[in-house]
Amino acid sequence: MAKPLKVDEVWLARIAGLLDDMEFGSLHIVVHEGQIVQMERTERKRFENSTANARHSGETGHRRTDTRSAGRG
Repeated sequence: MAKPLKVDEVWLARIAGLLDDMEFGSLHIVVHEGQIVQMERTERKRFENSTANARHSGETGHRRTDTRSAGRG
């Protein structure tokens, strides 16, 4: 039978601390025998394109990318 998960104020504070200031991402909580044993935070940063970046990406979009190995002949 599975043990009930015990989450006290300490764990709630740890979870809240990992979620604090996270704008995009996830928090993965690993539970073993009814106890939290590991937490993994994955955070994504999103940036808006500026006019210079949009111009630069437009230029590179017209270039041909050669995926062949340079050593082949």
